[in-house]
Amino acid sequence: MGEGGGEGTVVTPEAEFPALGPEELGSLRRIGDRWRVARREQPEPAGELPVDPTLGRYRRRPAPSRFGRLAPIELFRVEEPDELVATEQANLPGSRLGRGLVRLRRGALGPPLNSAAVLYERMRKLVALPVLSSDLLSSVAYGPEAMLAVLVLAGGAALGLSLPLGALLVLLMVAVGVSYRQTIPAYPHGAGSYLVAGDNLGAGAGLTAAAGLMIDYVLTVSVSVAAGIHAITSALPGLTGLTVPLGVLVIAVLLAGNLRGVRTAGNIFVLPTYAFIAALLAVLGAGFLQAAGRGFMALPAPDVPAAEGLGLLLVLRAFSSGAVSMTGIEAVSNAIPAFRPPEWRNARTTLSWMVAMLVVLFASIVVLIHLDGLVPRSGETLLSQLARTSFPTGPWYALVQAATALILLLAANTAFNDFPRLLFFMARAGHAPRRFLHMGDRLAFSNGLVALSGTAALVFVTFGGHTEALIPLYAVGVFLAFTLSQAGMVVHWRRRRGARWRRRLAVNAVGTTLSGLVLLTAAVAKFAEGAWVVVVAVPLLVLLFHRVQRHYRQQHRALALRPPGTAPASAGPPRGTVAGGGPEGGAAPQPPAGGPSAGGDGDGAPLPAEGQEVPQQIRHLVVVPVARLNRASLRALAYAASLGQPTLAVHLAPNEVEADRFRGQWEAWGDHLRLETIVSPYRAVIGPLAHYLEALHASRADLVLTVIVPEVVLRHRWHRPLHSQVERRLRRALRELPGVVVTSVPVHLPG
Repeated sequence: MGEGGGEGTVVTPEAEFPALGPEELGSLRRIGDRWRVARREQPEPAGELPVDPTLGRYRRRPAPSRFGRLAPIELFRVEEPDELVATEQANLPGSRLGRGLVRLRRGALGPPLNSAAVLYERMRKLVALPVLSSDLLSSVAYGPEAMLAVLVLAGGAALGLSLPLGALLVLLMVAVGVSYRQTIPAYPHGAGSYLVAGDNLGAGAGLTAAAGLMIDYVLTVSVSVAAGIHAITSALPGLTGLTVPLGVLVIAVLLAGNLRGVRTAGNIFVLPTYAFIAALLAVLGAGFLQAAGRGFMALPAPDVPAAEGLGLLLVLRAFSSGAVSMTGIEAVSNAIPAFRPPEWRNARTTLSWMVAMLVVLFASIVVLIHLDGLVPRSGETLLSQLARTSFPTGPWYALVQAATALILLLAANTAFNDFPRLLFFMARAGHAPRRFLHMGDRLAFSNGLVALSGTAALVFVTFGGHTEALIPLYAVGVFLAFTLSQAGMVVHWRRRRGARWRRRLAVNAVGTTLSGLVLLTAAVAKFAEGAWVVVVAVPLLVLLFHRVQRHYRQQHRALALRPPGTAPASAGPPRGTVAGGGPEGGAAPQPPAGGPSAGGDGDGAPLPAEGQEVPQQIRHLVVVPVARLNRASLRALAYAASLGQPTLAVHLAPNEVEADRFRGQWEAWGDHLRLETIVSPYRAVIGPLAHYLEALHASRADLVLTVIVPEVVLRHRWHRPLHSQVERRLRRALRELPGVVVTSVPVHLPG
């Protein structure tokens, strides 16, 4: 893909509804041709539906009924023929408790956002910079200290190595930053290391990079919160005993803030990042002015006894520890779709600003620590010592510590932006549960946010909120993703060979080499300190991703549309019973037109839905919810049509794009049954569908609504989290409605 290619974004609500490929569309047309033949061979069902699917009659006759409170006129509006749009009220559940919980949630998180608002839930550069750089810039608060904490083990004399090691780390930052700067226009849809490595090095490399990134994001939250709490306890030692509960509380607050949506969360976290940058620049400015007054002469460091010999392994450990200052440098390449158009250009500019600030702040802190002769000590961070030295009097030290604590606590927000997006791209490829494709009420990936928060809180509690215990786990996952991403870009330039491809290849090759050296160093030098956990976890995660994708492949093979005559034979008649039907799977008897048996009580008055006691009194409307056209849904439609009763198919789409696309597929199939499309702009499924069925029933209370749900029967319990279980949720929602029968048409996946 050329620079700036691939305009737009794939992170949209309709990603939950993948389009049919050309081969399946062809199969769909051939199946539709067979439907036309089959319908001529059996009695025609009633040509007219007993109700108006657009609820027109219901709107003209809003007679009081027990359904009035649940199905008001405002629940749906007609946008165009054969299409309804569910309003915000249609998302409310039927029970009073359920509505109260929804209102409580909306009070905390805000009202739901329309699917069309996804184009406006983007960040401009001045907002994206603090949101996506909070992790990267805040790492300078503990990265230099992590490096010096290893060097000091060899005694005070070894601290002089901080300057050359710092220079090497600056070189690494520039190389990796420039490498990612080239990645952004080449892959403007985001997904970072996962997509780049998978596209160029194979699926295994992509999944390995994804596993490293996922571990990195979880540790970003845990380490950032731990460092922020440490900054607070450095200034207020009395709070040390509350480290764990305070950290869990902060993670919960971050989750709530991000559930409010990308733009809202960005506005919340803008000020703390800029306040930290200003505070750090003030500390560095005051510190260098003091050093200039003494001619930049370095103050002697306290005499620290050596606990280990100064060797190559210790130096490598110190270098890899300092490299955690680069965590978060890949955040922009993962979150390109979150930028305003042109996405890739704004993302690349933001990354350049981030890397420049990182280099200046990191190098300045390392040099100033050396000039002031400071050494790590327990109970107080090096940044706290720098602030005390620069501002020995006045309120400035407290302000610096407050800004530092706040940015460290909010640095985890970078992971909250990128982790759910990574899961989105993985779920789209079938490597993660498809529920991670769903966008919540506020157009945020709520399931991914909750998964990240729960995992990070578990890690934080397990390690007691100690930054030192978490740091050794950090660098391996980060630089594993860095290395695979840059190696993938090397292959990318060799394949594409566009303008200046040799220079670009050389830049990414340097990034690959340096990142690979840090990866090997961190894995070997810190293996016994805890890096072994990541070394073991990565292949286990990759194995899990493969198992998930294998399940989805089996499901797709079982449900994919095939030309007539090539589908596997049915295992038997579908399960479930239909009210008023004959033997299981058979057609219900046709009532004669007119007379008492046409649904009346003998005097011409229609009976309520649960008042009929003989088959001749029952009037049917069969409704089939169809999410996508596959073998499961077509089998449900065929079963419904075989009953010989008026049948209506209903499709819920998150926006007009998906609604139009589905109608095109429906017409390709042959438009054999009446289709009603409901646009659910707040992406809810159960609520709008349940309210729509209530509204249909309210317009004809004598009807029995038979809802036929296509259901995929899973072979193993561990497969259940990979599916949304919409069928079960729909049955629960409709259980309380009189006159509504729900039956399922199962399709069994092969073992």
